[in-house]
Amino acid sequence: MTRRENENLTLKKLFSLDELVDILDESGNHTGKSMMKSLAHQKGLFHPTIHVWFYTLDGQVLLQKRGKKKNTFPSLWDVSVAGHIGAGEAIETSALREIKEEIGLDVGKGDLEKIGIFRSVHKHADDFVDAEFHHTFLCKLTVPLEKLIKQDSEVEALALLPLLTFAEETWGMANTGKYVPHGADYYKTIVKEVKKKL
Repeated sequence: MTRRENENLTLKKLFSLDELVDILDESGNHTGKSMMKSLAHQKGLFHPTIHVWFYTLDGQVLLQKRGKKKNTFPSLWDVSVAGHIGAGEAIETSALREIKEEIGLDVGKGDLEKIGIFRSVHKHADDFVDAEFHHTFLCKLTVPLEKLIKQDSEVEALALLPLLTFAEETWGMANTGKYVPHGADYYKTIVKEVKKKL
């Protein structure tokens, strides 16, 4: 772990769930600036995140139900694992850390397959705009669902859903009250990329 990553972890502990993140421009390029995540949200500044979609070889995707106390999209179903990339932190390092924190699973960098970077803006309030670039990965789930250990503060539940059902419910966002609204194009990409692995 680098000195900067250690400093970020110390700051994260000091500021509870807040953390130092790198600020990106509208195209996803680093600006050379960093600030606390809460301030980036308040100002609506772009910053990087990770999304990891776990799938099984029998054609299911792992979904997480966001915690009831989350300040964005509480109790909606979402990507298997997601999180902010700490300032100066390597993208894959962040992904592995979030996987361990949120579902208690140890995987290696070689298990992650990057499938793209997705720009996302959600305006929750005038002083709370989530402007992110999601670095998105696939990862094969090789353990049973019951072996996963969810992070109770962040994750309400975990579930495996057949890919076909997931596609039907997210393409065109037919079930908007169930899933985080990442958009139909995003979900279509996830379904297509998982399907290639089966």
